[in-house]
Parts: sequence; C-alpha cells; structure tokens
Amino acid sequence: MVDVTAKASTERVATAQATVLMKPETLEQIQRGKITKGDVLAVAQVAGVMGAKRTPDLIPMCHPLFLSSVDIGFEEDTQPNVDGLCSIRIVATVKTTGQTGVEMEAMTAVTVAALTIYDMCKAIDRGMTVTDVCLLSKSGGKSGTYTKEGRVKVKA
Repeated sequence: MVDVTAKASTERVATAQATVLMKPETLEQIQRGKITKGDVLAVAQVAGVMGAKRTPDLIPMCHPLFLSSVDIGFEEDTQPNVDGLCSIRIVATVKTTGQTGVEMEAMTAVTVAALTIYDMCKAIDRGMTVTDVCLLSKSGGKSGTYTKEGRVKVKA
C-alpha cells in the first residue's frame, strides 16, 4: 500500500457509474416487482453500500477507510437502444474525510450493485450486460477535482 501518513486529512468525494443493459421485458418485470428473488433495486442498493464498505477486502492495495456516506441511485431508461435493449444506470457517491480518496469505493459500489441486478434477474435474462463502469468525478486531496468529460447529470 502507498504510505499516506504525511498526507493531510481532507473531505474526499467520488462519484461513479455503471449501466446494466437488458431486454425491455426484464426491466418491466423489475418495475412491476415481479422478480422472484425480490425487490431488485432495493437489494442492489444494499449490495452496493456493502460493496463500498468491503472494498479493501476485494482490492488488495486499497486502504480501509471510514466512509461517512454512500449514496446509490438508479436511473431507468425504458426506451430500447439500437440493439433493442433497455437499461438501468447506477450512480454511487461516496464520501469520507481522510488521507486518501474514495474512487475505488464508488466504483466497487456500482459494480456490486450491477452484479446484484444481474444475479437477481439472470433466470429471465442471461444476456444482460454490465457496461460503462467509470469514475464520473472526484474531489479532495492534493490532486484536486476531476470531472469526466461528457458527464450526464443524474437524477438523485
């Protein structure tokens, strides 16, 4: 791990996204609460929070951090794309005050939430695809602020 002993404690915030592409029928079943395993987005939200908290257990060189906030939201797109697929976009914002950032925690949160959606819906749609996992923004620390170009605002 990188030695962060000499780094100042500052407020750190990171926002990441992931998208799950699926058949329109799958999204409709999620919206209607007809998935056998339960409320897909509620479970995915809890899984994402748990993923953020367990990041140093999954990514070997990550520092264990005290997370002050993990917020996960979902944006459903019911309009099929050119491939005939609908989507759920997952956005996670993670905050802490510390000596190192929370980018990996935010990216882990959206990835675990996306995998949870896949797991809960795979019985009806094995062709789902997890895509567009990326860091949207980060602030705090010596390197300052980063915002991904072309970022689309998300409804909270």
